[in-house]
Amino acid sequence: MPTLLLSAADVRRLLDREALLRALRDAFAQYSMRKAIPALRAGSPLPGPGGRTVMIVFPGIIDGIPAFTVKVNTKIPGATRSVVGSMNLTAIESGEVLAIMDSIVVTAERTALAGALAADVLARRDVPRVAVIGAGVQGEAQVRALQQVRHVERVDVVDALPERAEAYAARVGPALGVEVVVHRDVAAAVRDADVIITATWSKEPFLSRSMVRDGVHITAVGADEPAKGEVHADLIATSLFVCDDRDLAVRGGAIGGAGLGPEAIHAELGEVIAGVKRGRTRPDQITIFGSVGLAFQDLAAAWQVYNRAKELGVGTPFEL
Repeated sequence: MPTLLLSAADVRRLLDREALLRALRDAFAQYSMRKAIPALRAGSPLPGPGGRTVMIVFPGIIDGIPAFTVKVNTKIPGATRSVVGSMNLTAIESGEVLAIMDSIVVTAERTALAGALAADVLARRDVPRVAVIGAGVQGEAQVRALQQVRHVERVDVVDALPERAEAYAARVGPALGVEVVVHRDVAAAVRDADVIITATWSKEPFLSRSMVRDGVHITAVGADEPAKGEVHADLIATSLFVCDDRDLAVRGGAIGGAGLGPEAIHAELGEVIAGVKRGRTRPDQITIFGSVGLAFQDLAAAWQVYNRAKELGVGTPFEL
């Protein structure tokens, strides 16, 4: 069987966000309840300036799907394309590579939809105002995904580079049909937020308890490897903290970035979805979802994309 080569444009055309949201809901519950093969991440610094790294995320496995994924992403902070990479979709039984596809669209969409799932089970029902810290790809994707589960009316955005925030407002406001207001500092952006999305390269926590009001929900996706952090320990300690994977949250996620240990974690998202752990219990409670990203999320997206590609005749077949 030839291998199918799928570009970023192919993946973008084939990916169905609503279907993927449903698939991820089931996959998160399955992962936390069984965890027969835990998600693994192997990272390394690369030569050159600017904190370049390479990250391998594997193996993406979901019961009932006869394939797995291995993803390789290179991160180049400050570059026009700050993350580039590819993903192999491989048959479990034969080891044959079914497809090689761009991983960046998959990563952006599955990460954003995980944030939407967390908001759906943790955030209040009425959350019209969203603050976005970090006006990059994920800052936009998270708001788009959030619109699938909540009604968003206004986005307050701030970025370390003010021109990026201005460009975000000009692009995202019309595209998503929301009012977008640019701010010059984090405190102003989050002051009246119902949901806060942090998607930055920050090495130091910048969001503290004194900045946010009661009842807010926070989606923190920037701390996805060691030595990165966005949320202060004082905010985590006074919140209901939910992660995608306990071990990874401590080793390379928001918990580790704040200098805390596993005792600060209330639950994994899959446990809340499955109903074995409670989510929000009071309107004034602060909830946080700290995400590092898990390999099964890649598989859920890649399997959907691959099967739709075969059905529609999209992609370039070739022999390895």
